[in-house]
Amino acid sequence: MISRTLPLVLAVFLTGAALVGAEAISPEDQIAEAILAAPEGSRDDATVLGWKDGKVVTLREGSNELVCLAHTPGAPRYSVACYHKDLEPFMARGRELSADGITGQVRAETRLKEVDEGKLEMPRAPRTLYVLHGSGFDTDTKEVEESYLRWVIYVPYATPESTGLGTKGGESLPWLMGEGTAGAHIMINPPRP
Repeated sequence: MISRTLPLVLAVFLTGAALVGAEAISPEDQIAEAILAAPEGSRDDATVLGWKDGKVVTLREGSNELVCLAHTPGAPRYSVACYHKDLEPFMARGRELSADGITGQVRAETRLKEVDEGKLEMPRAPRTLYVLHGSGFDTDTKEVEESYLRWVIYVPYATPESTGLGTKGGESLPWLMGEGTAGAHIMINPPRP
């Protein structure tokens, strides 16, 4: 899977606690929601990107290898993500293309072509992306409601032959997506609660 730009959840109320999208919450709450995708021991030192006036801004400079991104305003599905800092050029380019109205397969193919042409950096060694989905962020409890965490390990140009992985996925079965491309990655979707 290639990074997707993700949406703003309009104010929703569940059990009295406001669940809101990133544009509607403070920078502190954007940081709190974004780092929930990271492994616990890496959260405090991660760089955090968030949203201000429809643009990505750095909310906190970090000192470790992770970059975390708060929920993207305007998208229909709530999601936050953390990824290895070496993936930032690739992720930033995806956000840029989306802002220009280039989405879906065209966006994916554009980035991969740019990597192949040497115009866009992509690490050659494996790098991890953590994606946390849910129904929204509770600013009172600082938790993502109905959360589901999955992992993506980018392994550029990997194939089923080089990894031993199949290309068909499912819950709790790792699989290879984008085989043979700069964006090849291992998908790991644990069972849903």
